[in-house]
Amino acid sequence: MSNLRDQQSELSFQLQNGLLLSRQKSLEEARGEEEKPDKQMHTKLRLLPTLEASSTPLKRSDLRHQAFFIGQIVLLVVVVVQFIMLYRTCILAAAGVANAGLMKKQASSSSSSRPDYYQTSPELWPGPTPTGPAPFLAETNPAPFSSTTYIPNSPLETQVPIKGNSDNGNIFQLHGQLSHYFPNPVGFGVDEYSLPKDAHIAQLHMLSRHGSRYPTVGAGAQLLAEKIQNFTNGTLGEVTFTGELSFLNNWQYTLGNEILVPVGKQELFDSGTLHQYMYGHLYPNNGSKIVARSTTQDRMTKSAEYFLAGFFGLEWTSNATLVLAIETETEVWNNTLAGYFNCDNSYGYKNEGGDNATEQWVEIYLADATERLAPNAGKHFNWTAEDSYNAQSLCAYETVAVGYSSFCGLFTYEEWEGYEYSIDINFAGQSGFQSPTGRAVGAGYVEEIRARLEHHLIEKPTAQVNVTLDSNPKTFPLNQALNFDFSHDTNIMGILTAFGFTQFAEVLPVDHIKTDRQLVVSHMEPFAARLDIEVINTPSPLDGKRSEGDKYLDGDETTYVHFILNQRTLPLGVSYPECGPRDDGWCTLETFLDVLSTKLEEAQYDYSCNGDWPVVPYGALTDGVPPPPTGTLAA
Repeated sequence: MSNLRDQQSELSFQLQNGLLLSRQKSLEEARGEEEKPDKQMHTKLRLLPTLEASSTPLKRSDLRHQAFFIGQIVLLVVVVVQFIMLYRTCILAAAGVANAGLMKKQASSSSSSRPDYYQTSPELWPGPTPTGPAPFLAETNPAPFSSTTYIPNSPLETQVPIKGNSDNGNIFQLHGQLSHYFPNPVGFGVDEYSLPKDAHIAQLHMLSRHGSRYPTVGAGAQLLAEKIQNFTNGTLGEVTFTGELSFLNNWQYTLGNEILVPVGKQELFDSGTLHQYMYGHLYPNNGSKIVARSTTQDRMTKSAEYFLAGFFGLEWTSNATLVLAIETETEVWNNTLAGYFNCDNSYGYKNEGGDNATEQWVEIYLADATERLAPNAGKHFNWTAEDSYNAQSLCAYETVAVGYSSFCGLFTYEEWEGYEYSIDINFAGQSGFQSPTGRAVGAGYVEEIRARLEHHLIEKPTAQVNVTLDSNPKTFPLNQALNFDFSHDTNIMGILTAFGFTQFAEVLPVDHIKTDRQLVVSHMEPFAARLDIEVINTPSPLDGKRSEGDKYLDGDETTYVHFILNQRTLPLGVSYPECGPRDDGWCTLETFLDVLSTKLEEAQYDYSCNGDWPVVPYGALTDGVPPPPTGTLAA
């Protein structure tokens, strides 16, 4: 606008000057012409014979005057036309600005009228979102290491030499829930089978964890980082680290809080791409949009978006609508994808058995490491077993965040096995069958799966279910072939407990590692873990002895349910005897729904989450529900 005004002023100035100059020239020429006739008359009087000859210059002067006058008019017309065109442009530009403002106002009004659960940007309840500086692994990577064959990182540097690693083990698959995603390498006790001839997958229900992230606020990794920096900057005294810890003299903590790190974004994009290959045919591709569900936390929303981009492409919003359940610690909203917020007892003192058991185990398995590292920190620092444990967590967090961590090489392979086991104990006691609220946290989501499979909405209060969303087919569709949900690690563990997967119910000892255990969090809940529930139709019942070949039995068309956790079959018959001992781990849909019909009652949701029951130590519970009230006997 300012440029247009400047141009107008300049043209106006030129126009005025042009007219003045033209007028000045006209006056000068007029005076010149007035002088010429006097001279010509004088000539006529004196030289009458030359009058005819002297008339020619007069005609030429008139022509010049007329030509000059016409030129002035043409110039004036050109200037006026340019002025009009510029004025018109100015008016249109002003109108454009006004229209843009109106459109923005209308968009804002439209956005404000959208329900919160459809809004992905700007985020309404993102949780903590500080980020760290960008990684620079090309500069900070110390590889290749001596006596280690060079292996290009892809993208994380994982060829760190580990003492005692005689069988070429991978410590980065021993980080429990902090492990960068990898498929379960050993399975859950059954072999994998391809789909038999004439069988068809009719539906998929996927429950995914978010991708690799920065530490949560107040995590042990942050506490150790603060302690180290308080000594290196002199706040708590002067300390010079030596030996294996000498790198800490120049080490800086550069991690953010809770949001996805680069490889976390890749994990979800890759998962979406894999699911497109596996189940892309289930998308109708007829212009309709499916509903996917996540929560408002930044890492949860972004995980869903990266997954959908991997599945559909960058224009995924043309194919899917993302419904976000509100997740915040300051208010309570019904939300099955973060069910612990609706269960007060799940994060209170009554559910600390897992933490207590982990603390006992840490003092045992890290005793040697602490004794080995403490002298390198100096007596004023007072390096403890808790510091050793938090250093192991820093190894996991720094690896996924910046690509490499010097903390990883501080511990032996056996100590890393101990770290993995510490997390298994913690999850068992916090969210599994040794937790008094284990079933309750996941009860609402199990009811949602049951509702989808039975094709009905949920229209009355049920555990953590958000009835506003689940009573509406627009936000809880019943006939989608593809269903994508996104949740958290402990919530998914609670969901597996609420389903009643008792193969993970064994009590794990706290004084030694039980090597043949079923509950291994690294295999169940790494970053970007995914539970795929397939609904499969066969032309008739399929013989469960799949190892002998596929054989259809006499009978009608049959529908089966197949659970796959991190790309390995989770056998339903192991936990549900009603399903029978099938080689493929499947269960008929009819039988599976009969099993699920009692799970909400078994979870004892209200009593577990809000009841006043006695606190019991880790190992006293084996069914994921609290003990009966004091003074009563269990049935």
